[in-house]
Amino acid sequence: MIEILSPAELLKAQAAGELVGTILARLKSECAVGTNLLEIDRRTKAMIEQAGAVSCYVDYAPSFGRGPFGHYICTAVNDAVLHGKPHNYKLKNGDLLTLDLAVTLNGISADAAISFIIGDKQDPADQRMIDATEAALAAGIQAAQPGARIGDISYAIGGVLSAAGYRINLEYGGHGIGSTMHQDPHISNNGKPGRGYVLQPGLLLAIEPWVMKDTNRLKIDADGWTLRSATGARTAHTEHTIAVTEDGPQILTLPAP
Repeated sequence: MIEILSPAELLKAQAAGELVGTILARLKSECAVGTNLLEIDRRTKAMIEQAGAVSCYVDYAPSFGRGPFGHYICTAVNDAVLHGKPHNYKLKNGDLLTLDLAVTLNGISADAAISFIIGDKQDPADQRMIDATEAALAAGIQAAQPGARIGDISYAIGGVLSAAGYRINLEYGGHGIGSTMHQDPHISNNGKPGRGYVLQPGLLLAIEPWVMKDTNRLKIDADGWTLRSATGARTAHTEHTIAVTEDGPQILTLPAP
């Protein structure tokens, strides 16, 4: 299903996106050495409920997971990159943490992810990887112009990631979003320009470049959800929900001023 939102629905999408961005920014400011992943999950639940929103994850049970997910946020540490299930783990100095959050507010969903390093023990290679995903995201967003195609976004993302020296996994990528979290069209993190669905004003897209330091292969944890690099290498993941408008792409998942 591909949804094209009305102007009234786009206003709701803006509110949902701002909530996601604001929660992620607050969580990032609170995360420190010793913070427990389960506490991050509890804080996320409290902020979602305080805003009158609904988690997209708690009851999420797709074919690829061992569901339902049962938590309010994805917390992926170091070699984990996608669908990181919160568990009893205290963050350590130098950990690379990815927070991935999706909520529904007033019937419209928004989805975003951030990666950052905990504490002051920072490996430059980790920061380069984070920077590469952020640059790829910016390129993908810029390519999301009305009348462009999904393949143009994929090509822009893949060009940045490949130039930075990373191999690209094509199993998981971005997606359409609207009244539900995961919709068509799928947005691969590499592809050929000029192919795929034509972007129309009113379309919402969650664009999410992610990489692993030295591989493009994944393995899955015993929890049935958490995806890790097959080599144990570190990972990074960055995501925004955007709206395609007549004036170009609009990022929705920025924190409130």
